[in-house]
Amino acid sequence: MTQVPKPFTRQDVSIETSKDSYSGFFRIRTYELQHALFKGGHSHLLKRELFERGEAVAVLLFDPDQQEVVLTEQFRIGALDDERSPWLLELVAGMIESGESPESVAERETLEEAGCRYAELVPICRYWVSPGGTNERIHLYCGLLDSSGVDGIHGLDDEGEDIRLVKLPLNEAFKLLDQGVINNAATIIALQWLQLNLDRFIRDSAGSQTTGTES
Repeated sequence: MTQVPKPFTRQDVSIETSKDSYSGFFRIRTYELQHALFKGGHSHLLKRELFERGEAVAVLLFDPDQQEVVLTEQFRIGALDDERSPWLLELVAGMIESGESPESVAERETLEEAGCRYAELVPICRYWVSPGGTNERIHLYCGLLDSSGVDGIHGLDDEGEDIRLVKLPLNEAFKLLDQGVINNAATIIALQWLQLNLDRFIRDSAGSQTTGTES
């Protein structure tokens, strides 16, 4: 059996200098560093710019009884040149501020962006968004809820948010995923995870309904 080689660690990176190149709503920091090489020894002095975005939370809202998901739709400047539209179908999401836990951010953003609360929060994974240039890391969850009455337009005016909720049957969401209409990483990963784990939620939902009938 092939084993993953033991990785280098943070101790194998030597930072010579670091300074802010830009500081506004976001921050870009420039580093001069050296790191260990697989062939032995260390690299020459490298200059790297890092977009410091921090950590964020994204939540796939899923109703296991109705077999539908609730997505958000909003304008994204990064998708300005998207072939279809710069208004993307996404998950509820938000940045983690100092002192906050990922779970508390998930609850806050679900209320702000979807106007509802989930009954259960299921962890999916954590992943680096684009580690070649940014330190942004996503904590990804699935929020189980009753989607009845979840609808409308949401977001905070003082943050310029204009968020429309889009409620989709699972087969339609998976079709949009296959067609490339859903084309952002967090939503793709979450929906693919749901495809792999769907039987688990169907069993759990059926079991809870049976228990309720017997009582």
